[in-house]
Amino acid sequence: MLRILLTTFLFYTVSGRQGFGPTDQEWGYSNVRTGSYIFWWLHYTTADVSNPTERPLIIWLQGGPGASSTGYGNFAELGPLDLELKPRNTTWVQWANVLFVDNPVGSGFSYIDESGSYAENNTQIAKDFLVFLKDFYKKLPQFDGVPLYIFCESYGGKMTPDIAAFIYRAQQNGEINTNLRGIGLGDGWVSSIEIVEAYADYCLNLGLIDDDGYNAIQGIAEQVKPALDNGEFVKAFNLWGDVTAEIEEKTYNVDFYNVLLRQAASTKKMGLYRSNLGDALDDIMNGQVAAALNLTSKWQDVNYSVYNALLYDFMKPVTSVVEDLLDNSNVFVAVYNGQLDLIINTPGTANWINRLNFEGKSSWDQSKRIPFNINGYMEGYVRKNDKFAFYWVNNAGHMVPSDNPSAMEYILKDVTNNFKV
Repeated sequence: MLRILLTTFLFYTVSGRQGFGPTDQEWGYSNVRTGSYIFWWLHYTTADVSNPTERPLIIWLQGGPGASSTGYGNFAELGPLDLELKPRNTTWVQWANVLFVDNPVGSGFSYIDESGSYAENNTQIAKDFLVFLKDFYKKLPQFDGVPLYIFCESYGGKMTPDIAAFIYRAQQNGEINTNLRGIGLGDGWVSSIEIVEAYADYCLNLGLIDDDGYNAIQGIAEQVKPALDNGEFVKAFNLWGDVTAEIEEKTYNVDFYNVLLRQAASTKKMGLYRSNLGDALDDIMNGQVAAALNLTSKWQDVNYSVYNALLYDFMKPVTSVVEDLLDNSNVFVAVYNGQLDLIINTPGTANWINRLNFEGKSSWDQSKRIPFNINGYMEGYVRKNDKFAFYWVNNAGHMVPSDNPSAMEYILKDVTNNFKV
């Protein structure tokens, strides 16, 4: 079966350490539960400012679950260096402070010891993250009150709404000195059923399958909702695996992340995580990065123990959490999706958005979808009101930051009000 991975700052001076790469940095571990440790790696912005705190703090979270933000997100998508260790001219660090977090516990350089345990649900992930974030602000209090945004990808889109809800409540209760302004859910696994229900139509409309393929894929996909409705979440997960395996067979190995990419017919994929860069990343992370940051824990591109611990929770939607954020917080919620992404396809994402029920729904329903153009090219479309936005991204698959960095820059600027503090 195909495996699926889906204030005031006058008294502070910022002088980060020299880590790995061209930026000033900080990094460390946070003990979030007994025997359970989260690793984080901050790159201070290189923007032309007198103090980095004049720009927002953006947290990046990878998916999987169990994939590494400090590895894949950093070097393959948006960090200061690319996989060839050359400067990336589209890095987010040029605009904001970027904090990569290996989340949940066990991902990347994060780890558990003999007394620790992996998270088994979104609630535990959010609790762990809040403990980490409190520790981060204790170590780097200069970020107190600096606008905070969380952007993510794939299964990160499932984890982030709960994380944001926990942070916002703690912020309101005075438990933490954050200033959470918004979240960006990129090709996010927010509601599985709409994604699964759209697979067959998406493939058929693109000419990836014929009617026989459609019927085979749809026949399995239609079994997922009854399993979810009956609370048979592991069964639903296994059925999803069957659906993706059927897609792989009927399309003769289409790239789940970007349907226009060419690849060998024998290529195998990992669903919610592109794994073909694992060896290159392993050499970088367990070699030069570990040495430069003086780390002794072994980095993993995907930790399947993290993944397996979440099987029962995997298919559960978090749309109710998104609705709660829209109704009961001032956190701006942005959703963006690459048009060429199959594994978390745009039609399915649009469907769960259309099914949301929140106080601002009438305003959202009346808003218009308009194109956004960059340097004379139409890079996508956006529809938004004062609390919520959806960006359809052209010329991008699952990894929008690397597939269409121009569109990603537009989204970042739009969500963060051009990185203002």
